[in-house]
Amino acid sequence: SQEKAGVKLSVTDFIIKASALSLMAVPEVNASWMGDTVRRYHAADISIAVQTEHGLMVPIVKDADSKGLAQISSDVKGLAGKARENKLTPADYTGGTFTISNLGMFGVKQFCAIVNPPQACILAVGGSETRVIPGKVEGTYEEGSFMCATISADHRVIDGAVAAQWLAQFKKYMEDPMTMML
Repeated sequence: SQEKAGVKLSVTDFIIKASALSLMAVPEVNASWMGDTVRRYHAADISIAVQTEHGLMVPIVKDADSKGLAQISSDVKGLAGKARENKLTPADYTGGTFTISNLGMFGVKQFCAIVNPPQACILAVGGSETRVIPGKVEGTYEEGSFMCATISADHRVIDGAVAAQWLAQFKKYMEDPMTMML
């Protein structure tokens, strides 16, 4: 269990991992607009928007596609602490290939985020809510957890259909988190 290993994973850790793996599955999204050309990346360097008393900071979980959830969790905690203490270095916030903005902890259900240039996309994540859904056995019901995620894309880099492919892949990972660990 997480507790035995001394690691407490957050929903954000899963969102980062699912985003990174989705970038590997739909590599056109892992790109930037460089003024007159598109640059594609091989690694998923995920920028995480963090609000601090010093303003918005966007530190990067580097190579998130090749890290396990425990390492991602550790990186996020370390970067968030540095951000709150205003101790991020340029290496901590320069070079991200994709950004995640999560306002769920503020009770926001859904929002649209503005792309962080030169990146191609940003993922806006709202809070989760519990809903009653049909159960596996006919005539029964169970609870399900739902979250809203909206992708905004720079159409100079990718079109809406490619963004939708990425979002469909992200949804698959989030709905079946075990697939992120295979």
